[in-house]
Amino acid sequence: MKRTIYHLPLYIFISLLLFSINEVKSQSMTAAEIIKKADEKQRGKSSKGNFTMIIERSSWSRSITMKSWSKGDDYFLILITSPAKEKGQVFLKREKEIWNWIPSIERMVKIPPSMMMQSWMGSDFTNDDLVKQSSIVDDYRAKLIGEEMIRDKMCYKIELIPNEDAPVVWEKIITWILKGSYDQWKAEYYDEDQKLVNSENSFDIKKMGDRSIPTRIEIIPENKKNQKTIFIINSIEYNNPISDSFFTQQQMKRIGLTEK
Repeated sequence: MKRTIYHLPLYIFISLLLFSINEVKSQSMTAAEIIKKADEKQRGKSSKGNFTMIIERSSWSRSITMKSWSKGDDYFLILITSPAKEKGQVFLKREKEIWNWIPSIERMVKIPPSMMMQSWMGSDFTNDDLVKQSSIVDDYRAKLIGEEMIRDKMCYKIELIPNEDAPVVWEKIITWILKGSYDQWKAEYYDEDQKLVNSENSFDIKKMGDRSIPTRIEIIPENKKNQKTIFIINSIEYNNPISDSFFTQQQMKRIGLTEK
């Protein structure tokens, strides 16, 4: 009896082979490599964007709009564009220093490390969240503790513990990174007593520039009812050249006064 031999079409065979290779690569990645890949995707080599932050409380809410520019890990500048009371304020991170320009009183204020845990603009974000003073890649040890389905998406579940003497705000972070796209989909932030302080969830993946990213991030404090902060990415571009000289106190004053 003659047997019939079936052959897969070449394009299907190649697709299956590439899928297998990518799956093997994904499985062999360390927790540190996953975190680095997610961090690099979020930051890019540089970025320029427009954002809205909505602060929600039990009896009121308010919105703040802003523009931001960043370059690598060391340079970050944010310009507040509304509401009128805060319009023209500028925040600058340049290497290890963080400054706030207040155009209404024409004053430059340096933000000390002791204030990094404090609320930024009355929101549930800290000053450290704002400018990423601590590095999730360099200041924490990453450990893969499993995989978990979060809001219908499979994620790597990674525990981050700070390195000894690292200048960090959080004593532990648990983060869920989407498999395949390497977006942070969820995170939990713990204090020195290992108590959960904030939960962060991401939503609404959209194409922004050369990549698809979550465009809505919600921070929910653990012990504060009916309270959260929503951060919306309205637009963002990555990897356009920005000179280091853009991130200076002179530039802060210039764009702050122009906006004001």
